[in-house]
Formats: sequence, structure tokens, C-alpha cells
Amino acid sequence: MSATAPFLIRDRQLDADIEALERDGYLILNEALSAHETATLAGELEHWLERTPKCQGDFYGWETTRVGGLLSKAPIVQHLVLNARILAIAEALLRPSCDCIQLNLTQATRVHPSERGQAPHRDEEMWPWSTQGRHWLLNVMWAVSDFTEENGATRLWPSSHRAELDRSIDPIDSISASMPKGSACLFLGSLTHAAGANYSNAPRTGVIVSYCLGWLKTYENQFLAYPMEVVRCFPERLQRLLGFQMHRPNLGGWEGQDPIRWLDDCGEPQAHVDALTPEIATQLREHYAARSG
Repeated sequence: MSATAPFLIRDRQLDADIEALERDGYLILNEALSAHETATLAGELEHWLERTPKCQGDFYGWETTRVGGLLSKAPIVQHLVLNARILAIAEALLRPSCDCIQLNLTQATRVHPSERGQAPHRDEEMWPWSTQGRHWLLNVMWAVSDFTEENGATRLWPSSHRAELDRSIDPIDSISASMPKGSACLFLGSLTHAAGANYSNAPRTGVIVSYCLGWLKTYENQFLAYPMEVVRCFPERLQRLLGFQMHRPNLGGWEGQDPIRWLDDCGEPQAHVDALTPEIATQLREHYAARSG
């Protein structure tokens, strides 16, 4: 086997993953975590899920518990966020519409017994503008416990991302994202979905990780979720996903610099430095060159 074969295999896998998402709007990766990783995730979350009050609202639910800011509360979630296969999918889907992607949120969700089914919705609804058919968001639901139709597994309407949102869409057209614990269900932000009703006697627990375009306002305010001393301990890739990066042209800077430098806390005045897309940088050079003669 040639030295380049592993890269070809990865490219074919990525192509197949993207094809499934474009066609169906979702993709399930069974047992993406080991049994040990899944047990660690469940253990790190339990304290927070037990102490957090249930939600209040017709969207969040009345018999559901939600916990955010998981990168420090349950450190193994960092591993989920940086999953190489999923990050590659997120980059491939979202980068055509942005200079860099970012982490939209991390959230543990526990659907308790007797919780009703959630209303059909799309997570891209949080941004009040037409996406014009482009991808703005990729969701990943990680199963901390087994997801079954009885205990409220996420319901998906396959291929619904190709049509207009219809909150009265027929439930018979939906499927249950049933999967064993440790699995991950990826679905587009434009796919109609809903948390299922829990008819069982036990809670259903999952972790949502989502990625969005780097120029959008995120669902979770990452700068409040993690103090600077905590962020400094994260790997740089994670720091940048949290928003410590420039989005060209010149969005999200700090003193005219890449905000990753803020973590160095130098305290000295900084020179503003252009952070332009190659296209704009070329246009500006040509503009001044045409006038210099």
C-alpha cells in the first residue's frame, strides 16, 4: 500500500459523509466513543445535571434539564469538540460561506420521563435571515445514554432541509435517531427536528456540540462561559473555535490583532495589522498600484 493511501481513504470517507448529509440532512456515527470515554462523559456530567433545575419554556421544555459551558465542567467534551472526523465535516460544509468556523455551543440535555415531544424546528431559526440554501450550522448530538424511540431520542425529518420550515409537518414522516450510547448524530442546522417524548421510566441524556459560520453571533456566549485563566489551558485549536481568532476581513480583533494574543496578556499598546481575505488584499494592492504611476 502506498504512503498516500490513508489520505485517500480519509478523503473518500469525508466525501461519503458530506454526500449523506447533503442527501438526508443527517448522519449517525455509531459508537464514536469507546465504552470508557462514554462512562467518563456520563460521570463528569452527572453532578451538573443533578444540581441544575429543570427548564422553563415551550422550546426548552418543562421536564428537561440543560447545562452549558461543558468544556470546563466536563473536560472530556473537549475531545468531542475536536473529533477529527467531525471537524473535517464541519469545515467542509461551512467554510464555503466563511473564513473560519467557530463553536456555537456545548450543552448537555436530559429529557426526563413524561416530557412531551418538542415542537418541530430548525436551529438556524436563531439567525433572522435567509441562508439562501447555504449551510450555516452543523449540530452533533452525542448519546450519553442509549437513544431509543421510547425514551425521547431526537426525531428527524429526513431531507426536510430542502423544503420550507413547516411546524405542522406530519410526525409520521419523521424517524427516531435511535443509537447506542457513545454514538453521534450529525444533522444540518436547516433540518427539521425535535426532541422526542420520553415514555420510559428513565431519563435520556445527550450532549449537543454545534459549529457555525465564524461571522455569526453564537448561541452560547463563549467569552462568559470560560474565564481567561481557563481558556489559557485549552489547546490553541479549541481557543480559536471559541472565538479567539480573526475572521477576515478584520472581524473580531483585539487592538487590531488576532485575539489569540490577548491570552498572552501583554498589556502593551499594539499596532493594528490588516487581516484581509486574499481577494480584498489583492484588490487593495492593485488599487494603490494603479494610482502610484
